[in-house]
Amino acid sequence: MLRFTPILLAALAGFVMYHFSAWRTARELDARSSELADNTLLRLCDQLAAALELPRIRVNIYDIDAVNGLAAPDGRIFITRGFYDRYRSGQVSAEEMASVIAHELGHVALGHTRRRMIDFTSQNALRTALALILSRFLPGIGVYIAGFLASMLGAHLSRGDEYEADAYASALLVKAGIGTEPQKSMFRKLEALSQARSGVVPAWLMSHPKTPDRIAAIEANERKWRL
Repeated sequence: MLRFTPILLAALAGFVMYHFSAWRTARELDARSSELADNTLLRLCDQLAAALELPRIRVNIYDIDAVNGLAAPDGRIFITRGFYDRYRSGQVSAEEMASVIAHELGHVALGHTRRRMIDFTSQNALRTALALILSRFLPGIGVYIAGFLASMLGAHLSRGDEYEADAYASALLVKAGIGTEPQKSMFRKLEALSQARSGVVPAWLMSHPKTPDRIAAIEANERKWRL
């Protein structure tokens, strides 16, 4: 039993860290966000809500410069100020912004935020177990190999979530009468918009599937739905 103690402790630490991170994130979002008040975007949100048979969809603006959308652990939907500013400047259309909101709704509906809690805990335990095993055979570098392998697994799981949320968003956009063209055009713009200020690809984008692959998956779904 004692040999498994480090693994169990790692799993427990991951669980505690996730909940602490979720609590800290909620406090940060509460302090630095406000409800979306743009009439055009609200009209499109109403279309999405009607397609889902919901009374309304509340979207918040998170006041940071990055270009991103996110689904908080408590299920709230956020668009960053940097993203919203690009919409206001005409770089992004209202329909493209709606596709981002639909994608984040997919993460909430498909339970990705809850599943990531389990993934985070599992990856922490796996990293510890691999480090213990590999360090016996590869002293000094075993821990780094373990970290790399655990990170690769995390990236694979993250990409799977993105494809699922993309498919959910496509179906919702079609049902809402918006269609998938704004979703595809948003993907084509996203990397350039994200790099515009820093000149480098942000870490969150590197963990996402490649843009051509995401567009190809959307078009494959469209062909399936037309049959």
